[in-house]
Amino acid sequence: MMIHDVTVLAGQYKKRKRVGRGEGSGHGKQSGRGQKGASSRSGHASKRSFEGGQMPYFRRLAKFGFTNAPFRTHFWIVNLRDIVAHPAFAKGGTVNLATLQKAGLVRDDSRDLKILGAVGDEGLKVKLDVTASRISAKAVELITQAGGKATQSGTRRDKVRGIDLTSEDRTPKNLTKKLKRSSGPKKPVATDEAEAEPAKK
Repeated sequence: MMIHDVTVLAGQYKKRKRVGRGEGSGHGKQSGRGQKGASSRSGHASKRSFEGGQMPYFRRLAKFGFTNAPFRTHFWIVNLRDIVAHPAFAKGGTVNLATLQKAGLVRDDSRDLKILGAVGDEGLKVKLDVTASRISAKAVELITQAGGKATQSGTRRDKVRGIDLTSEDRTPKNLTKKLKRSSGPKKPVATDEAEAEPAKK
């Protein structure tokens, strides 16, 4: 065959592959399926992304995209029982991030402070003036019952959103998202004639 004999009709009369015709057919006694295994049986199907059981390529790739994880607020969490058990607060006093750091109950001031109301069966019997970013409702109740004072300054996120933790209404005052469009009746649009009348006056 010469190059000029290759036309669009080339391969039109190619014989199809006929399997299962024995070793003399040129396709072996297993018809090109190999010896044993799932791929040699009928009905076998595998995903295109299957890589023989090793860790798939899409799972080996590094994940990327937006996540809120870096913006998570981290707290130093201290229980009331740990505060009362310390000699510096055994008779009451002022509890804040600086005093707790001095007492060794908090490592540093890199995080916000959160006070929890875990106390023993005896309850809280000393007067504490507590100032923290967050104070649990149980801790506030115990502190006030003992004659103390609980002040929540709020985290940076609370301040940005306009949340006042000292008031009963703790809904965000600074809306960070656009309001949804109202489905109510639209306001009437002023026409050119209506706008021209006040100008004449």
